[in-house]
Amino acid sequence: MSDYELNILFKVFIYIIVILSAVFHEYAHAFVANYLGDPTAKYEGRLTLNPLKHIDPLGTIFLPLFLLFAFGMFIGWAKPVPYNPYNLRDQKYGSLKVGISGPLANFFIALSLGLMLRFNAIPDFLLSAVVLIIYINIFLALFNLIPIPPLDGSKILMDLFPRSVILQTLEFSFIGVFIAVILAMKFLPFVASIIFYIITGKTF
Repeated sequence: MSDYELNILFKVFIYIIVILSAVFHEYAHAFVANYLGDPTAKYEGRLTLNPLKHIDPLGTIFLPLFLLFAFGMFIGWAKPVPYNPYNLRDQKYGSLKVGISGPLANFFIALSLGLMLRFNAIPDFLLSAVVLIIYINIFLALFNLIPIPPLDGSKILMDLFPRSVILQTLEFSFIGVFIAVILAMKFLPFVASIIFYIITGKTF
């Protein structure tokens, strides 16, 4: 197999990992919302791990594939899970719990596989794949915890500080997305590598 073909396969594998990790992330939002009393996502068919239910044509297919193969970078999103905060039993911190459930789901994947990697419970032929899955899920969790709309971190912060004028201003602009992407490119790889090492005992 040529280097070109290997590069194509590698990018396809990265894409699959990110999409499946994002699906698990969105499922966690739907599960927690339903658990807390809001069945909106369930009624719309989002309480499932079926990737087709979470796909946004632009954000999940066209844009990420174009950027990945044209520039070697990945930017994308899944279809946001709908929920009605007024249906949640916990009116004080219900939205926070729904918001943080997605990043926690990605951390759960990273931690579970990371501990298996640390204690040498991963077959050699799967090592490279597992390393990528761990790192990508750490990165996704950190990215979604950035407290800038429309990311989950902003919903968490708004629950804690509902009168945050800055967050309310950024929520309806593209400035927040731009800032989040810059932070992701400049700082998150370093932080993700540290967390990867803490979990696995290995460098990425």
